[in-house]
Amino acid sequence: MTTIQTVTLPDLGEGLTESDLVEWTVAVGDTVELNQVVAEVETAKALVQLPSPYAGVVAELLVEPGATVPVGTALLTIAVEAPADATAPADATAPTSPAVEPAAEGEPAAPERTAVLVGYGPLVEGSARPRRRSKSEDWTAAHAVADEVGLALAGGRIGPKVLPPVRKLAHDLGVDLNKMEGSGKDGMITREDVLRAVSGVDVSPAARRPDALSAAHRPGLARPVETVPTPSPPESAREVRTPIAGVRKQTAAAMVASAFTAPHASTSLTIDVTPTLDLLDELKHDRALEGHRISILTLVAKAVTIALGRNPSLNAHWDEAAGEIVQFGYVNLGIAAATPRGLLVPSIKDADRLRLPDLADAIGALTESARAGTSTPADLAGGTITITNIGVFGVDTGTPILVPGQAAILAMGAIRRRPWEFQDQLALRSVMTLSLSFDHRLVDGAEAARFLADVGTILARPGSVLSMV
Repeated sequence: MTTIQTVTLPDLGEGLTESDLVEWTVAVGDTVELNQVVAEVETAKALVQLPSPYAGVVAELLVEPGATVPVGTALLTIAVEAPADATAPADATAPTSPAVEPAAEGEPAAPERTAVLVGYGPLVEGSARPRRRSKSEDWTAAHAVADEVGLALAGGRIGPKVLPPVRKLAHDLGVDLNKMEGSGKDGMITREDVLRAVSGVDVSPAARRPDALSAAHRPGLARPVETVPTPSPPESAREVRTPIAGVRKQTAAAMVASAFTAPHASTSLTIDVTPTLDLLDELKHDRALEGHRISILTLVAKAVTIALGRNPSLNAHWDEAAGEIVQFGYVNLGIAAATPRGLLVPSIKDADRLRLPDLADAIGALTESARAGTSTPADLAGGTITITNIGVFGVDTGTPILVPGQAAILAMGAIRRRPWEFQDQLALRSVMTLSLSFDHRLVDGAEAARFLADVGTILARPGSVLSMV
């Protein structure tokens, strides 16, 4: 006997109430196992793979990729075959349909249904993402299962790889994504692909280079080549509207809440980091650290954890509901990372307990996963203080907004070669500005100044750390 079970968007934790459906990893007609990944959703914090709580055949996909859905929304239905020895009566409210064909001889039988899973989790041992079938196979299987379980075919084919904002742009411009091939990584359809489909002209950055606009002046050509004009965006694309969703929506809400809840104050310090750069060069040639990517960010991170031991008020949380100040006895160091999905701040748990090479490895792994979109909600939660490296963009200083719930955030500026006083003489030195924003409810100006001075002292005179620990 076959019953139709509905799979809903589970509560993914961390107070998240909605998610964007990024991609289906199954199609109508696919046989799925318990805990097999059926979809990828983008929460306000991370990309999450959703496992199936049932074993059976996908009957219907109820949500289009790119849609934002609240927790509890029905995502898909699965035709589940009850065990042969089942004696309990079927749910009176559950629709029934003709039985699905059993597995062919020699194929493994589908595992028995267990309790519905909540949230996300690892795959059952031995299960894997199914091979992506061709379009013809998808439609053939979809029609077959529709006939077998008596359901109308709806959304049965796996959609193209495209992010929600690009999907919305394609919808607004009337572009059929199903007929496109993406030029992005792993076949991802990009914004330029959509605009090119409308205008009929390559609008990629490479096509806009001066050497691509005219080949008539290139040496060695026997005859002039017609100039390729820079395309103008189609009339309907003069204004591009992108849904406020996912990371961008969460970041905006968090920054507004932070800016208008915590009284921000800021201070800055410009220091000579030439000794730190000399130390960094020595560490890169240290065979004991071979294989570990020690960077200026690593050394600043280590300096921050040491300075927090001397200035613990910056490693705290204002608990408004409880009317308490929470002083953390550990440092979960957030590292702000600019990603295609927006600003993400994964945190290194117990960073104060890590040796320098381990800290370097943790920073590299977290930032890489953030940019790849594979950070988990756990990676992006629980930070106690944050570092943001605005220097990589060539910026000297700024006033960063606090991550909600944290007492401080430190911005690293660009390192510049400047005339600087050194040993009572003017010399060309490597100089960097550190900018600190802090919650004035938790941190007094003097405490913030002492913390920043400690970080600056470590970077200006690395040997001074011996008197601090």
